Amino acid sequence: MVTGWESIKVADGTMRLHVSRPDSPGPFPAVVVIQGQKGVDRFIEETTQRLASAGYVAAAPELYHRDPPDCRDDAPTRRERLRDATVISDVNAAVEFLKRQRSVDGRPLAIIGFCMGGRVSYLMAAANPAFKAAADYYGGNVFSPWGDGPSPFQRTREIGCPIQGHFGVEDNNPSPEDVRKLDAELTRLGKPHEFYSYAATGHAFMDPHSDKYRPQSAETAWARMLEFFSKHLAPAKISMTAAS
Repeated sequence: MVTGWESIKVADGTMRLHVSRPDSPGPFPAVVVIQGQKGVDRFIEETTQRLASAGYVAAAPELYHRDPPDCRDDAPTRRERLRDATVISDVNAAVEFLKRQRSVDGRPLAIIGFCMGGRVSYLMAAANPAFKAAADYYGGNVFSPWGDGPSPFQRTREIGCPIQGHFGVEDNNPSPEDVRKLDAELTRLGKPHEFYSYAATGHAFMDPHSDKYRPQSAETAWARMLEFFSKHLAPAKISMTAAS
């Protein structure tokens, strides 16, 4: 595969994206990968690479790009500066970047996110009709807006694609109660979705570089996501072995 950093112009500056592509020319479906609170770290870079191994062009926008290069603030502080309006704008810019790539079939697009990125996946399923599938891994704070406007939960009626959610039973944000509330609202509004909860599992269970990593839960959740994307983003050519 080909993997590395690229840059695009956005309304208020330059945004980097970590991009991974399969070796062959394609065209391939594309996936926007949304960072957790720690940013586009090693785990997110590896996620774009795993998706490329599975037959997708994957791009992870660096949502903290408005911070100065020498910013030393901790992750929670940087996350608190994000606003839904600018996050939506950044993700939309990543979508347009992917659509311009020769290796991308611009029609089937998906989004996947972890931690705060799961929240963004839920938000973008409502905010951009280009997405045909959204995967939410333990996205917290879905009931609160970042800045002005409605929260992602309040935009549930606008969701235009199937959503798959993966949650730890021992997580506090989102808690099992939060997950039940999301499930009930999606069901009430007739939004296609499938939620999975994993026992003896908390937050950040997908990240192999975290002490919260749970290999069995992570492997099961990844396989379910690949099947979900394959269903909604045909003609993706999934290699379960290469992508695991």
